[in-house]
Formats: sequence, C-alpha cells, structure tokens
Amino acid sequence: MFDIGASELLLVVIVAILVIGPKDMPMALRTAGRWMGKVRRVSNHFRSGLDAMIREAEMEEMEKKWREQNAAIMKAHPEASAEAAGNPDPPALPPQTSPTPDAPQMEPLDRDAAAHAARERARPAGADAPPPPKAD
Repeated sequence: MFDIGASELLLVVIVAILVIGPKDMPMALRTAGRWMGKVRRVSNHFRSGLDAMIREAEMEEMEKKWREQNAAIMKAHPEASAEAAGNPDPPALPPQTSPTPDAPQMEPLDRDAAAHAARERARPAGADAPPPPKAD
C-alpha cells in the first residue's frame, strides 16, 4: 500500500526515538495503534455501506429484467396469463399419453375409477364414510 522499504522504516524509527524519546515511545505507539484502528473501522463501515448500495442497485436491475421477461412470457403465452388471472375456462389439455409405447393405455373411465379408489383409500376411517354393504 505505502511501498515503504526496510531502510525507510529504519529511518522513521530512529527519528521517532530521537523526537519522542525511548521513555514515551510505548505510549506513542499505543496511541498510533488506536488511531489506525479507528481509521480501519471507519473505512470498513464506509465500504460496507457502498457494498449495500451496490447490492440494492443490482437487485433493482434484476427485478426490472425479471418484470420485462415476465411481461414478454405473458405476451407470448396469453393462455397462461388468463389462467393466472382466475379465468374459469382454461384451454383444453391434450389427452394424456403414456411415456413408453408399450405401457398400457388407460381409458378415461379407468382413470376416473382409479382416482376414486385413491380418494377412498386416503379418506380417514369413519369420516363421512357410507355404511358398508350388507352381505346376504
């Protein structure tokens, strides 16, 4: 930072000993250390304030970019924006296909029956359950 060599440092120490004196040197070094600590704390506080301002500016830029991208996406896909707005008539979905060609295809009625059976299994016992059928 200050590019002080060994010979320059030795010269400063000799002048300090001559001017201050060896008796008061520890107190002078302690005082200099305190001042350096204060300067470091102030500079760290200043640096952290600048970093916080930079982070806030970056966040504002990112939020602006996200808003622009979101607007572009909503403009490109109006059906998604209608769904998000609470439109009760979403566009019809294509029929489900199985991921592999050799997997068995479910008919719509089978899917409904499977969903109904899953709901029945998930329902807690005794909660609005119809009475069991009578065995004759």
